[in-house]
Amino acid sequence: MRENTPKSSLLALGSAGVLVTATLIAGAVSAPMAGATSRPGPDREAKGAATAAARAARAGIHWQDCPADWGLAKPIQCGWVSVPLDYAHPYGKQIKLAVDRIGNTGTKKERQGALVYNPGGPGASGLRFPTRITGKNPVWANVAKAYDFVGFDPRGVGHSAPISCVDPQEFVKAPKADPVPDSTADKTAQRKLAREYAEGCGERSAAMLPHMTTPNTARDLDVIRAALGERKLNYLGVSYGTYLGAVYGTLFPGHLRRMVVDSVVDPARENIWYEANLKQDIAFEGRWKDWEDWVAANDAAFHLGTTRAAVQDKWLGLRATAKKSPLGGVVGPAELISFFQSAPYYDSAWVPVATAFSKYYAGDTQALIDAASPDLSDTAGNIASENGNAVYTAVECADAKWPTSWRKWDRDNTRLNQQYPFMTWANAWMNLPCATWPAKQHTPVEVKTHKGLPRVLIVQSTRDAATPYEGAVELHKRFKGSRLITERDAGSHGVTGLVNPCINERVDAYLIDGTLDGKDVTCTPHATPKP
Repeated sequence: MRENTPKSSLLALGSAGVLVTATLIAGAVSAPMAGATSRPGPDREAKGAATAAARAARAGIHWQDCPADWGLAKPIQCGWVSVPLDYAHPYGKQIKLAVDRIGNTGTKKERQGALVYNPGGPGASGLRFPTRITGKNPVWANVAKAYDFVGFDPRGVGHSAPISCVDPQEFVKAPKADPVPDSTADKTAQRKLAREYAEGCGERSAAMLPHMTTPNTARDLDVIRAALGERKLNYLGVSYGTYLGAVYGTLFPGHLRRMVVDSVVDPARENIWYEANLKQDIAFEGRWKDWEDWVAANDAAFHLGTTRAAVQDKWLGLRATAKKSPLGGVVGPAELISFFQSAPYYDSAWVPVATAFSKYYAGDTQALIDAASPDLSDTAGNIASENGNAVYTAVECADAKWPTSWRKWDRDNTRLNQQYPFMTWANAWMNLPCATWPAKQHTPVEVKTHKGLPRVLIVQSTRDAATPYEGAVELHKRFKGSRLITERDAGSHGVTGLVNPCINERVDAYLIDGTLDGKDVTCTPHATPKP
């Protein structure tokens, strides 16, 4: 399940027709050769990555004002980095990756290089990262003094050789079928949609699909590092960006200077990606209940009931009404789940989701319809949403071999749905295209510590729905010398961007001074949203 964003959340879980983040250093800095940093033994991709990085170091990046329609105003600058489509053939077809940057806000002496960011997905663009400086985000003010903020569109995303699986306007049309099946016929219909979606990916993006893997994006990240003129990478990854960071740290341990990973994907091979999605279903149910408890505790504001059970009854009533007759003709159960899932994802969505929910029961149905329905006039947004979903599907399907037996999918999701009904079937249909994927499926990297890996900072909340807490514990075990900051009794996805001094000060200390606590740290939760 990829990150949810307002308005396009319907599309974030919509792949199968259901619903469901300076100054270039003068002179070329050559990349260390593959043998010093890559996995031992002959590895054509490692050699190809070293070749591409050396080429990028010589070429650098031609920075200029960003295209007007990118929405990135001066002083943010944009440029391109060329990478091989296939690292086994570094002199073969090249694709261009869009990158952007803003210089550090401190002095030349304070500058420590570039901090490169990936917000997750897979399928999310990182190009808005420099706006944390132009927008004067106080959480990042200290780090901004030391670093240029660099974002990029990963391969297949946005402006970087974008892929597509279906016409974007068709992709957003609503209402979609209720993801929770009532019959075998409902399941058969969803299976057909998933198969057709996979076929559409193959028809529209065939050349890219075999190469849409996390290891290739990690190699791209190393080429970007070289093009920036950086000998070693400073990296911030959130959600799927933590898995990208874990793979980068495994493949290029000697190229890493500092790395913060926030809201961590369990990197164990057996977890990528089928099991990861099953575990999400369980975690989402827990965080959904946390939100319902909060709504009940704030009944004076929302009038939806004073207990979790009462709020759940209201939810089930709304769902049943929309199933019988979609709200406004467009918002059925699929669209409702897609809108409401933002609450278990992000605390910032607690108030807006509860407000729309409350207004519905107070007689104002339009607020919920507006919030949960697609905007067919927003063609640019719909293109971006369809692309994000295509990349999500392509990367997860290509990274690992998925079960092809429908019996297994049906058994696992039927069982989970009994206890964890909020997201289970929606998530299953989103990922089912991987069962009939038309391109090669690879074996995940064995994430582990190799010589040269620096100490990594891991940040995680215990109630995270999208990346359950166990993922942070697993990466902590695999990366020797790492430190884990745990935000107790909290669950917003993406911790480092929230105001919590216990966390913010430690992230600053690590990125600015390279200092880590002598042992793992547990922090109290950030402030709960107020109605």
